[in-house]
Amino acid sequence: MGYFRSTINAMMGYVPGEQPAPGTRIIKLNTNENPYPPSSKVAEALQTIDVNHLRRYPDPFANEFRQAVRDVFQVPTDWVIVGNGSDDILNLLVRACAEGEERTVVYPTPTYVLYKTLSAMQPANVVEVPYPENFQLPLVDLTEARGAITFIASPNSPSGHMVPLDDLRTLAKNTSGIVVIDEAYVDFAEYSALPLVQEFENVIILRTLSKGYALAGLRLGFGIANPKLLAGLFKVKDSYNVDAISITLGAAAIRDQTYKNSRASQVKASREKLTLDLQQLGFSVFKSHGNFILATPAKHNAESLYLSLKDQGILVRYFKQTGLDNKLRISVGTEEDNTILIKTLFEILQQDR
Repeated sequence: MGYFRSTINAMMGYVPGEQPAPGTRIIKLNTNENPYPPSSKVAEALQTIDVNHLRRYPDPFANEFRQAVRDVFQVPTDWVIVGNGSDDILNLLVRACAEGEERTVVYPTPTYVLYKTLSAMQPANVVEVPYPENFQLPLVDLTEARGAITFIASPNSPSGHMVPLDDLRTLAKNTSGIVVIDEAYVDFAEYSALPLVQEFENVIILRTLSKGYALAGLRLGFGIANPKLLAGLFKVKDSYNVDAISITLGAAAIRDQTYKNSRASQVKASREKLTLDLQQLGFSVFKSHGNFILATPAKHNAESLYLSLKDQGILVRYFKQTGLDNKLRISVGTEEDNTILIKTLFEILQQDR
């Protein structure tokens, strides 16, 4: 008998974007991190932490942070669950709700690969419904799949598209299982599906502080849903899944909406300029509502461009999978980062002529 379950031996693990060693001189545009620092309020909150308090367990419900979410988003505290990143809550959902072929996980694809990885770990049957070329939500196929969980990322990664609220409302209305609306990138978008949690008991909205709040290293996320839905998740979460430092710093960050919104506006302006610059180089770019762009080269191989950029000290994301094998996902960097990227791409393309 081997060490691991047969399911684990057979599955592919999730492969994160490459993380260069500390101190490496590189332009990192591959994991959709915010190019700007977090709010100064976070640094101020860090100075208030009494190291003696760290000998005690943190609040198991992260109430300081939940109260900040309540105040900012105008939802009751008991409608909020906090996790070690929103990935933690995705894991809770699969563990609590999915099982074998009877309780299926459903999602449109291409999308966030972790949905598939978590389902394989359970294990649970997965139904992947392909997006059409225009990325319109395939409502009929999704509802007919009758998922115990249906994951919808909006804005979606790697495409960057938003799902219209009416489509999400129709999906929730016609689905008996849980509809998970993953809004990891919503801080760079024009609207949110948050109102749907008041309309539908089976809808949960997920958010993260990794993107809009520039706190990817902190690992903090949260979900908003009817307490009847959250009750099952609280049963399976780790007793102390969020540390005391993250709770305090996260609360400070989320209360500073003015700073977050100003930086998000800066990223969105850079995103539009980067889109135009890539189009002038001959790339086809689908309109993005995240802090990244999915770009298809006109005459060049995406994988070779990815490798050439890496050789020049620029990391972007290349997915070697169906539908994405000739595309690059490029995180929006600072203006300086974006300028160097475009200049380097121009030089690579000129050399290949």
